[in-house]
Amino acid sequence: MPPKTRISREMILETAFQLVREEGDGAVNARRIAECLNCSTQPVMYNFKTIEELRQEVYKMADAYHTDYIMSVEEKDDLPLLAVGLNYIRFGYEEKNLFRFLFQTNQFSGMNLNALFSDPALSGVMDMVAGEMGGSLEAAKELFRKVAVVAHGYASLLANNALEYDEDACSKDLCDVFNGAVKK
Repeated sequence: MPPKTRISREMILETAFQLVREEGDGAVNARRIAECLNCSTQPVMYNFKTIEELRQEVYKMADAYHTDYIMSVEEKDDLPLLAVGLNYIRFGYEEKNLFRFLFQTNQFSGMNLNALFSDPALSGVMDMVAGEMGGSLEAAKELFRKVAVVAHGYASLLANNALEYDEDACSKDLCDVFNGAVKK
C-alpha cells in the first residue's frame, strides 16, 4: 500500500492563495509554500509541473473569491449594478494584494476592452444591468463599461495607496456615472 499523502494539492493551493492574499503574488514560490506547510518543496513540484501552473490555479481561486465578494448584493439594493461597483471598490481597499494579483499582473495581455467586457462570465451581470435600466443588452454593456471603469479607477487608487475608503463619495460618483449614462 502506498504511503498516505500528507500534503495535498488542495493544501498547496490554499496556502498559495493565502500567501497572495497576505503577502502578494511575489510570495508564491515552492520554497515559501513548503515553509508554510512545514515540508520540503517536493510535494509542491510533484503536484504542479511549474510554479506558473500553480499561479494560474491560484488565479482561478482568487477570481472565484472576487466574484463571490462583488456579487454579494442584497435584495434591498435599488440599483444592483451600483452595489456591485461599490463591492468592487471595497475589494480593492480590503483585499489589496488579491486585487493587484487579479488586475495588475498583466492577465489581460493582448485583450481589448470590448473583449474584456463581452466575457461570457459577465452574462448574468449584463442581464441584471439590462433589467435595471430597461434597455438592450448592448446598452447594458455600454453602461456597465462606464461604471466599471470608474469603479476600477477607485479600486486601483485604494489598492495601491494609503488612502481611506469613503463609501459616500464612491457611491455618489458611481450614481452620477450611472445616471448620466442612462440619460444618454
